[in-house]
Amino acid sequence: MRLRLRQFRPRTGPYLHRVVQPRQPLRHTWLRAPEPLPIGLLEGDHDGLSRLAGLFSFAAYSRRTIVQVPLRDGAPPDDGRGEPVDLVLAHHTLGLRPSQWPELRGKLRQGTPLTVRTDEARTARDASSLRERWERADFRDELRHATHARTFFLFGSRGVFAHTATEFAQAAGWGPRQKGVAKGYPVLMSGLPVLTQPPGGGHPVEVLICYRGDPHHVRFRRPGRRASRPPRPAAGP
Repeated sequence: MRLRLRQFRPRTGPYLHRVVQPRQPLRHTWLRAPEPLPIGLLEGDHDGLSRLAGLFSFAAYSRRTIVQVPLRDGAPPDDGRGEPVDLVLAHHTLGLRPSQWPELRGKLRQGTPLTVRTDEARTARDASSLRERWERADFRDELRHATHARTFFLFGSRGVFAHTATEFAQAAGWGPRQKGVAKGYPVLMSGLPVLTQPPGGGHPVEVLICYRGDPHHVRFRRPGRRASRPPRPAAGP
């Protein structure tokens, strides 16, 4: 997938950071954090979920980059279940603290265009490798999460970001085939995997992934299949 991004290089003290965000907003995609309730919700259309798959894949292999996805203006349904938040992805080795984010966010003023391509085959291999280790007793590859300054943070590793990318790709590819989509209803497709859980038990923390498409949107590409193109016309004599 080709991602059109905007890159920023803000500085805080002696540290120079790299932050990227989508060049165009994900207009029909929004997120509610799992706080104070333990269940959050991320809902999007085919374009939004597809681009989230690409952004998670990009984050998997960009250890020194902070990926910010502005989602607060995604126009969620007015159901009174809390306000939408932005999404930030960062490797756990980067050491980003949520309390640092407001200062960094305030310096994202003059970005430069950046275009990158993700490697779906590599992402699928790393996702498969993580799933093979899932049931092992020493498995610790989880998504740490926090909510601060109207932003939901996910801190993870290459494997768990890659696996999450495949979950979004599946949701984007198969969402348009579900019952009720043609009437504009949201459809539960998956959830963010292996989120860290608070000590003491209780209801597990979850973020559900739902597809909600335009009832008139009928063209989509199934996951794992190349986009088809109309044949080129034959050259004239």
